[in-house]
Formats: sequence, C-alpha cells, structure tokens
Amino acid sequence: MPQPDSPLLIQPLKGWHLPLLKEPAFQDLLPLLQRSLLLQAPERLLHRLAPRRPLAPDVLVAYRQPQQPLGLVISERLNRSGSCWQLQQLRSGEAVLAAGEAGRMAVEGALVREAIQRSRDAASWIATCSSGDDDRLAVLRQQGFQPLRRETIWRWQPGAEPRHPKAQAAVDLPGELLLRPLNRRTAPAMWQLEQAAMPAQLRQLLDRRVDDLLDQSEQPSLMLIDSNRQQAVAGARRLRPGSRGLPELELTLHPGWQHLLGQPLQTLLELSAAGAEQLIVRSDVLDGERSRWLQSLGMAPEGDEVLMARSVWRRHAPQPNQAMARKLEAMLGQLQPRQRPIPTPLGR
Repeated sequence: MPQPDSPLLIQPLKGWHLPLLKEPAFQDLLPLLQRSLLLQAPERLLHRLAPRRPLAPDVLVAYRQPQQPLGLVISERLNRSGSCWQLQQLRSGEAVLAAGEAGRMAVEGALVREAIQRSRDAASWIATCSSGDDDRLAVLRQQGFQPLRRETIWRWQPGAEPRHPKAQAAVDLPGELLLRPLNRRTAPAMWQLEQAAMPAQLRQLLDRRVDDLLDQSEQPSLMLIDSNRQQAVAGARRLRPGSRGLPELELTLHPGWQHLLGQPLQTLLELSAAGAEQLIVRSDVLDGERSRWLQSLGMAPEGDEVLMARSVWRRHAPQPNQAMARKLEAMLGQLQPRQRPIPTPLGR
C-alpha cells in the first residue's frame, strides 16, 4: 500500500481506470462502470437542456498512486430536479481493508465528502447499509448521515403464473376496489398514496414528484383504487434491479386501509410479480404485522438494512460589506446626470 502521508486523490472515473479495477471488490461493478463512462458526456448535456431521468450514475475513484485505485463511490440523482441524491455503492480495495478500520474510514469518508461537494444542487442524500456493517455505519454517521428507518429484506419466489389481471381482480378483490395499472394518467393517485403513507421527514428529503415516480417504476406496477372516494388505497411498484441484481417490489398501503393486509394485497403482489422468478420486498422492522404476513406468503428474510439520510446546507455567496457598498454608491452617484431642482412658487 502507498505511504499514508502521500495525498489522497479523488477524480471522476476515466477510461484508464477500468483496467486497474481488477480486484474482486470491484469486479461485479465493471458493467455499470463501463456504462457510466460511455454516458458521461451525453448525461451532462441532456441534464443542462431539461430535467430528466439520469442516464447513468456518477463515479469517483480514490487513489494515492495512479496504478492502484483504493476505492470508489457511485452516486445517482433520485429525482429530476437533482435535490436528492443516493449513494449506490461505496467500495474499498484490498489494500484499504488490510489497513484496518482507520484506513477504511479515511478513504471512504473522503469519497463520500467529495461526492456531496460535487453535487451542487443537492439538498439531501440517501444511503442504505446493512445493519451488521458497523464500519460502514460509522463512516456514514461521520459524514452526517442519520438513521431514519430499519427495513427487513425479503426474498420472494412467486408461485404459479397468476391469472389474467381482470379475472383475478374479479374473484379476489372487494366490490369497491378497482385494479389499475400505473401510467401517466393514474400516477397522481399513486403519488398521493405514497405521500400519505410515507413519514413526513423522509417525504421532505426525497422530494419526489409525479414524474420521478414514473421514472423509478417499471411494469407491471399496479394499484387498488377505492371507487367510492376515487383514491388509491394500495400500490405495488415494480422497481429496477438493485444491488442484489433482482427487481424489487415496493408495497404501499394507506394508513386507513390496514384491513387489506391479506388476500387483496396478495393479489396485488402476485400480479406485480408476473414474469419474475425472484424478487425483493422490503418492510419496516417495526411493522410486525406486515412482516408476519409476508413470511406467511413464503418470503425468506435476508437480513436488515438501515436507511440513512442527511441534509446539505450550503452557504450563500458572501455579501459586500456596508463600507464597500457606500463607496460604490458614491462613485456611481458622481457619474449620474445632475437632477434639476424642484421649482418652488414665487411669493408676492
């Protein structure tokens, strides 16, 4: 490993980095790194033209000697406005891990700080970490991240292929509930459902809009609509594959409709899982009733993850002091044309 007193350099991913990232810690990330490298220029150009879904994540590489990368961080915008970002991956090489906890915290902490500094428009950051990874939790806390939620990760292997959605809904759903797919016309109803079910602090940090919800969803994504009130009461969004390489299902239930936890939600999950051999489902550790229900469906727990977040406060540009402002005003005043005096009436 390079000498500890040599400066740690961090820069965006370059083409010459790829042949050097041969360690096992980076091997599974190579397809993502190649894609990010190819789309760097189009991503910057399109983001300047209009807010839109990111094409590829940002990647930063840390090293003390160019021939030996020590670690990398992968981050991505979570919404079109760029107000919320997520730490997707934070990896350290073998040399850093061999140096012990202090070496790992120094490199990974520097990578996280640099990623946050480079995201000029970000107001908040989100990160997830295994509840058993004490070193990673310490790094995130050191960089200002605070735990918001602890989730259980469930791996689900759906059974037989579900029937046609209309036939399934007619048999298994109460009469006042309608099954609707997530699309641009129904997305506002799903967005309102998530706003009602999400904790206020997390809702503010995510800053998710209707377009962001559509960007982050894949098909099939479905919801249950209460025909009497014309509002979504439950939803199952199919998300793109995460760090485990499996698609995820995000199950949302309105706080006033807990009685749907049973056959109606099972129907919703089965239809949203169509075509997938395995999926990942998350649930809050504190929601014991939902956890027991998910386990009754044959889902197997794979451990817990901690959802962490932090806000970003940036200083405004320094304002000129009062003395400088008075000098400038006096100088500009001399350049202005003389004003004519206001006429006064003449007395007798």
